[in-house]
Amino acid sequence: MPRTSQRTNRFTESVIRDMSRVAQLYNAINLAQGFPDSDPPAALVQAAKDAMDAGRHQYAVTWGAPELREALAVKFARDTGLAADPQTEFVVTCGGTEAMMAAMMTVCDPGDRVGMFSPFYENYNADAILTGATPVHVPLHAPEYRCDPAELRAAFASGLKAFILCNPSNPCGRVFTRPELAQIAALAQEFDTFVITDEVYEHIVYPPHRHTYIATLPGMRERTLSCSSLSKTFAITGWRLGYIHSTPEIIAQARKVHDFLTIGAAAPLQHAVVTALKFPPEYYRDLAAAYLNQREILCSYLDRTGLSYRKPEGAYFVMVDISRFGYANDRDFGTWMAEKIGVVGVPGSSFFPYPEHRFIRLHFARGPKTLHAAGERLLRLGA
Repeated sequence: MPRTSQRTNRFTESVIRDMSRVAQLYNAINLAQGFPDSDPPAALVQAAKDAMDAGRHQYAVTWGAPELREALAVKFARDTGLAADPQTEFVVTCGGTEAMMAAMMTVCDPGDRVGMFSPFYENYNADAILTGATPVHVPLHAPEYRCDPAELRAAFASGLKAFILCNPSNPCGRVFTRPELAQIAALAQEFDTFVITDEVYEHIVYPPHRHTYIATLPGMRERTLSCSSLSKTFAITGWRLGYIHSTPEIIAQARKVHDFLTIGAAAPLQHAVVTALKFPPEYYRDLAAAYLNQREILCSYLDRTGLSYRKPEGAYFVMVDISRFGYANDRDFGTWMAEKIGVVGVPGSSFFPYPEHRFIRLHFARGPKTLHAAGERLLRLGA
């Protein structure tokens, strides 16, 4: 029999999704896979029903329904202060996951080098491998998760074709400051590098921190592929709606990649989500406030356990130091915690390119009732 491709031997299935299966096996509270346990806004659900009742069951325009691209252009201008052309500067994708894959394939050839911070969201390494590119990792040093400017420069100087920036960061919760982004921008221009952003948590940022879109910095719009999704903002992770914004020249190429990856995202859901994109500013303030409250609930229990962690500045993940438990393999710890504690997180090793077993990632996208229940169980870790 012929062998499967060599590239598939270089990465595993998602550890995050696998830990969801572990949660089901042990009937544990799932703080691994980051999806909320609340319904989307009622107006959004009704819009989806209306779209289906209106017969929107066939293909939308491959690169996105016109009304959705128009709404995204309004959103982009509101959030960044940059005017955007809905006809030429957007492609709607099947979630942020496809947006990142399509962006990578748009700008990278086999053999190119792609930089990313470490710890990194697990998809990025796989995206690079599937593209035929070589991942180059720049460490964010715990516990503050800040990079060494010299290490960052060395990575760019090694000949990066693209640099992936997750901001706010999954898994460590960093919100990169404007000076940090300015350094990345300067290096991208000096070494003629694309920047691919993952900004799915753009509206989940906690005071006093603020999200800055790197595309708004001088000289960056023409070399940035801004990827995001609507999943986290509107609690519709199962709808799989994402998008890429960039210049018309780049988007023309990204649309070709997207066309042959997925053809298009679900037509009725594209139409429905326009309703959510028209929500008033209060919606986004309330969203951030709700997640801030949920962050405080989970962190209050972690404080009582005595475990070391860094309070996230954005997104809804906490990297918890589990080294005091003495496990040589964090996956073994994760399974033990599911069975004996009744809570599931993600083994931190899945976010690093080298053996690193000190951490487990927990999320607080669940509602207060679930977080209190999980927190009571987590207190057993401090016993």
